[in-house]
Amino acid sequence: MRVRAWQARVMDPNGWYFCLQHREVESGAGCRSVDRLGPYPDAGTAAQALEIARQRTKAADEAERRWDETGRGRDEED
Repeated sequence: MRVRAWQARVMDPNGWYFCLQHREVESGAGCRSVDRLGPYPDAGTAAQALEIARQRTKAADEAERRWDETGRGRDEED
């Protein structure tokens, strides 16, 4: 497979990725970066990309909820 110049700049040639379009694990150059999650250190971790993303999103949503409950980050009236 031919590596395009933009792929060499944005993709880790040794990394593993999960392609959202094809629902497959890929290594090195492959589908467009906007269609991929990663890089991950190995194929097994890349295969878990959707679950990892779900867990991270859930954790971020929970952190935001806690932040909102404390009133931090809001403009307070003097």
